[in-house]
Amino acid sequence: MLNRLDGKICVVTGASAGIGKATTLGLARLGAHVVLVVRDRARGQAVIDGLVQAGIKPDQLELMICDVSSQKSIRQFAEEYKHKHDRLHVLVNNAGVVMMERKETVDGLETTFATNHLGYFLLTELLLDTIKASTPARIVNVSSGAHAGNHLDFDDLQSKRDYAGFAVYGRSKLANLYFTYELSERLAGSGVTVNALHPGVVSTQFGSNNSGLFKFGLMLARPFFMSEEKGARTSLYLAASPDVEGVTGKYFAKCKEAKSSGSSHDEAARKRLWDVSESLVAASA
Repeated sequence: MLNRLDGKICVVTGASAGIGKATTLGLARLGAHVVLVVRDRARGQAVIDGLVQAGIKPDQLELMICDVSSQKSIRQFAEEYKHKHDRLHVLVNNAGVVMMERKETVDGLETTFATNHLGYFLLTELLLDTIKASTPARIVNVSSGAHAGNHLDFDDLQSKRDYAGFAVYGRSKLANLYFTYELSERLAGSGVTVNALHPGVVSTQFGSNNSGLFKFGLMLARPFFMSEEKGARTSLYLAASPDVEGVTGKYFAKCKEAKSSGSSHDEAARKRLWDVSESLVAASA
């Protein structure tokens, strides 16, 4: 059982496909006004058209453009959002990438780290006052079980010395947990909860930006993955379930609290990552 979200505003990043699209549909069915944050306007509008055909009221859906790999784009989005809205009840940080070859963003940062971690970090930071003004409010960070077995190398966060796509992705998902646990501590008593989740292995277009054997392997394996709708269940649970009212700083899988890796509870590492992240986003201010 999920709470109705009538009158609530929710933001979902990466809403044009996969888990983000399914999460958007689920939130809208609960009555929320959902802001779909996408990179490509045409793709985003196509999603909205499909959701309306599925019975969602057009005035429940709002399209906004943001490339979460670009700090300038994130800042522009945050300003536009705050100009339009003075409340934000649920933020779902969902957008992410996996890159088999190392590439850099417009900010000169490794793309997976910049998108999957700094995108969450900066967007949340810029919207936090609006979220605090909307309590009780929730922040939902889509992490992954791929975080397990990884550690951050603070001397090479940009993976210049040693790049392996899956490992870099796993480290970015570990960073999501560091961010979640540290932010929950900083928000204690504020009325804002923040939790992370593993969505499961989901049949989406995630990773299709790559080529060669990786893309071919994904294509072969995809029929064995769970559906996008099932993959969105834990995101929706954390966004709307009464069971997690007031619950914060936790990691979930299959709509239940789960145990994250031992390294994810390294308090010194999470605080160090916070400080480094602050420096990296300050450079673009």
